[in-house]
Amino acid sequence: MKVNFDFTLLKDKRVAVALSGGSDSMALLSFMIEKSKEYHFSVCALNVEHGIRGETSVSDTNFVKDYCAKNDIEVLSYSVDSLKHSKEQKLSVEESARILRYQCFFNAIEKNYCDYVATAHHSLDNAESVLINLFRGTGLKGLSGIDDYEDKIIRPLLSVSKDEIVEYIEKNKIPFVTDQTNFNTDYTRNFIRLNVMPEIQKVFPEAVKSINRLSQIIKEDSNYLEKLAKNSVKLLDGVTEIALPIEKPILSRCVILSLKHLGVVKDWQKKHVDDVYELTKSQNGKRIDLLNGVVVYKEYDKLTFTLKRKLVEFELPFSLTNFSLDGANFQIKKIDDKRIKLNSGLFLDLDKIPKTAVIRTRREGDVFTKFGGTTKKLNDYFTDVKLPLRQRDSLPLI
Repeated sequence: MKVNFDFTLLKDKRVAVALSGGSDSMALLSFMIEKSKEYHFSVCALNVEHGIRGETSVSDTNFVKDYCAKNDIEVLSYSVDSLKHSKEQKLSVEESARILRYQCFFNAIEKNYCDYVATAHHSLDNAESVLINLFRGTGLKGLSGIDDYEDKIIRPLLSVSKDEIVEYIEKNKIPFVTDQTNFNTDYTRNFIRLNVMPEIQKVFPEAVKSINRLSQIIKEDSNYLEKLAKNSVKLLDGVTEIALPIEKPILSRCVILSLKHLGVVKDWQKKHVDDVYELTKSQNGKRIDLLNGVVVYKEYDKLTFTLKRKLVEFELPFSLTNFSLDGANFQIKKIDDKRIKLNSGLFLDLDKIPKTAVIRTRREGDVFTKFGGTTKKLNDYFTDVKLPLRQRDSLPLI
């Protein structure tokens, strides 16, 4: 089999092949053992029994264990309950199995059983994924298909066709088991594979190659836009900032990066990007509640994302003391004139502070007297000095 994967990154590493016992994974195991001699890495196996097919599923796991024992291949086996997980999380059995399977993969990596996990995804899998994502509604990321290397998960056969794998299995007389659920069209991927793709290929015989070529082009464009987005957003402590003006294709990616940074890893939709884009056209000080407690502010030449905070009225008598407000620590102390540094802190004449003075947060209608005797609304002053709206309620005032 001719592959496009870069095996040099595996030198001196330990690779666990995700081995179900099916033809694809058995072909991958054999192929990786071949390549390990050339590129100097070690190979082991990793099996996940999904708890879906009862005794048949257990039998497949036993097949994997027996094969590995006969061929002196170390194998780590997991058993999960995909049916129970799907009910508890209100997910399809197919999606639950995938989630639990990858949890096992990363567990194996974390416990140092292996450095990478190799899965047997091939070109048909990628084409199917593109179509599934298209039908569900997706952006460029979904249309770019499956990555051959992502988060320690590698897919060396992604450029290989299913026919090439079948030919490899037959040529090398590699044993395998057949998962009967592969023929159950209740599963989305099986429906696409058994019902949709054959009909498409009747009209377009090269459909799989064409879809994969398109996904590669989209992947390159998407990666470039992702790079631009990362350069356009500042990820700070509890806050993200996006400089304006910005084009919508870049903004959409910045929005997702901002949400992830603030702990929102799913449930965002196109309408959230549209709402943020409309905010860029609004006047300064406008804000929107996005989702999961994330608030977005239009602040002059930038958008600021932060988590909504519960405002608490704050007041204490003015004194030489320490206090905290909205996560920030403050100290009021008396100092010698010789120690004054004009570039740090706020300096006041203590004798001029009334004994009834307090330290508090702002209130509706606050005004102050400027030098010269005229009064000014505090909110207008904040606007003049361009103090962000989100910071005004947590600013300590004397």
